[in-house]
Amino acid sequence: MSEFINNSTQRKEMLRHLLLRLHEGDNPEILRQRLIEVLKSIPYHEVVEVEQELINSNALTEQEILEFCDLHTAVLDGSIDQQGAKQIPAGHPVDTFKKENIAIRQQIEAYEEIKKKIADITDAQVTGYVLQLRTIFNNFSDIDKHYKRKEYQLFPFLEKHLITGPPKVMWGKHDETRELLKNSHEALASPISSAEELRSIIQLVLDHTVEMIAGMIMKEEEILLPMSMDTLTEDEWYKIYQETPEFGYCLIDPEDEWAPGGVKVEKQEYVTADAIRLSSGAFNLDELEALFLHLPIDITFVDKNDKVRFFSHSPNRVFERNRSIIGRDVRMCHPPGSVHIVEQILTDFRSGKENKAVFWMSNFQGRFIYIEYSAVRGKEGEYLGVVEVTQDITTMRKLEGDQRLLSYEQR
Repeated sequence: MSEFINNSTQRKEMLRHLLLRLHEGDNPEILRQRLIEVLKSIPYHEVVEVEQELINSNALTEQEILEFCDLHTAVLDGSIDQQGAKQIPAGHPVDTFKKENIAIRQQIEAYEEIKKKIADITDAQVTGYVLQLRTIFNNFSDIDKHYKRKEYQLFPFLEKHLITGPPKVMWGKHDETRELLKNSHEALASPISSAEELRSIIQLVLDHTVEMIAGMIMKEEEILLPMSMDTLTEDEWYKIYQETPEFGYCLIDPEDEWAPGGVKVEKQEYVTADAIRLSSGAFNLDELEALFLHLPIDITFVDKNDKVRFFSHSPNRVFERNRSIIGRDVRMCHPPGSVHIVEQILTDFRSGKENKAVFWMSNFQGRFIYIEYSAVRGKEGEYLGVVEVTQDITTMRKLEGDQRLLSYEQR
């Protein structure tokens, strides 16, 4: 059988044969054993080539490949040779994808731990565990940004290099995962009165969603990302790197920067004079950035589509923020127990019924915190979003009398 191991053409033909047998309904476990026995391992680029050939030859349609994609993932898992894969520099877009996958795996592990505990809980404990599951699935929803960066940044470059089949199949799996996540959120939002009912939801809905998410990580790390590293040029990767912040990050805030070797990196120049013109004046970008940094309040802006678009990043923020929230649905940025309040604010602001909501906490880490949500409307009164302003007013509440003379802050 060594000729299969050492000959690329025969190895791909064997893989093609096994995948077609899988499609015809043969036992996946038997085929997996056969794959291990005959092929031992197969380079990731040959898996991609076989998938592309099956689509091009009309042996299988894209939809048929989509239908058994999970099965052939299970068969190939652990049998894909990545020894020839390129090293990934810190801060590279692929490094970011992989670090996001680590964060996603951590959520999967948290889910598995909670599931073990739920096996023995009583009905009285259900509510607490449902809240924990809602938090994990809120975090899973951040995967949408990870998928969109693949769909709108990576896939177009692969298609430019004539790799069209795998991206189409993977995009289809993204959409399936999105639908499963939607179903999971709906299941967890419904009234769950008993431990048995919760266990049924886990088995029938949540488990499948988590399996899909885990399977996508395998497809990315064993096939897509090594192949993409081999295919895209440094210029193409740098374009992806520059555009990545527009889509946002999934569960992480990358700290490493990356500049490709051998590529002339042109520093992006901003207009320095009156770049931002408003009705009452103008800023250059450095001034505007510094202004938000030094304001004695924290600001977060959510657009009309309920996506977080901006937050001020002063060093003394009351509530921590990082760039992973950019582009995220604001509902997913709050604990499950308070989502209904967020939903109510969004509904009332959008309808025009209300324009402001105020909250305060008298002992948040020893501080008095004031929070104000205001509807943002355009010149014609149209709804543009919500601005959240948070301020530590502990010192203000202690003020008495007047302060009319110059007095600097005590350092």
